Amino acid sequence: MSTKPIVLSGVQPSGELSIGNYLGALRQWHQMQDDYDCQYCVVDLHAITVRQEAAALREATLDALAVCLAVGVDPKKSTLFVQSHVPEHAQLGWVLNCYTQMGELNRMTQFKDKSQRYANDVNVGLYDYPVLMAADILLYGAHQVPVGNDQKQHLELARDIATRFNNLYGSAEAPIFQVPEPYIPKVNARVMSLQDATKKMSKSDDNRKNVITLLEEPKSIIKKINKAQTDPDNPPRIAYDVENKAGIANLMGLYSAATGKTFEEIEAQYQGVEMYGPFKKDVGQALVAMLELSSLSTTESAMTFLI
Repeated sequence: MSTKPIVLSGVQPSGELSIGNYLGALRQWHQMQDDYDCQYCVVDLHAITVRQEAAALREATLDALAVCLAVGVDPKKSTLFVQSHVPEHAQLGWVLNCYTQMGELNRMTQFKDKSQRYANDVNVGLYDYPVLMAADILLYGAHQVPVGNDQKQHLELARDIATRFNNLYGSAEAPIFQVPEPYIPKVNARVMSLQDATKKMSKSDDNRKNVITLLEEPKSIIKKINKAQTDPDNPPRIAYDVENKAGIANLMGLYSAATGKTFEEIEAQYQGVEMYGPFKKDVGQALVAMLELSSLSTTESAMTFLI
């Protein structure tokens, strides 16, 4: 039995996985395998909180598995699985529902945001999503959970539910559930929309100009970066200023993630530029080079893994 701390992390198979999924999660998955007992999950039950075509969801699930393998998740080091293949997720989710207060779910800001976006299909699953997420985490006794800003509130709920359950049925010496802690990566890459850098990049964005997928053609990546939001500063200035130069800050974040350069190094490299074009060209080429290291023939490889 492994003595390493347990980490649980999941990725939704709704839509093609984006560069944000890679930089925010999947690259960490590869890096964490030697130091943690990693449980990695394709969370297809979470995906159906929004209407899905059955065949498309199955294909997206296989693609997500394949991409996980492509970026270096090693089944000999980590456990990689599909959420719906383990019925205990849903079973524990129901139990935890009975120990979760309506007021707690009413405070979840992500539900408020998504219920506006999917106003024609505000179902109970969308509302109850954080409880199933808590079940995902607590089922494996996860010590740490990598979370972005949009999921911190959900992890806090999982901690509250675990503590409540332990107080009722466990003891300090023998708790029922491990109370999880957030995993804070050394480098936290938050990737924003290419056309509106004040919003997070979403793989399900209807405007595909906002998104770069992991399996996107190099020409398409370069074209999208060339048309990405910058600003009207004259003369142009490459500086990391999220509040006043959100578009440039987003591109700098992508370039830094792809090359390993610091923001200070990037600012020095492009000091005195006369236009943003050369910088965008370098960003696009750096992203193409990074993603070429993660390329994989998707469905065929995923099917091989599942067999």
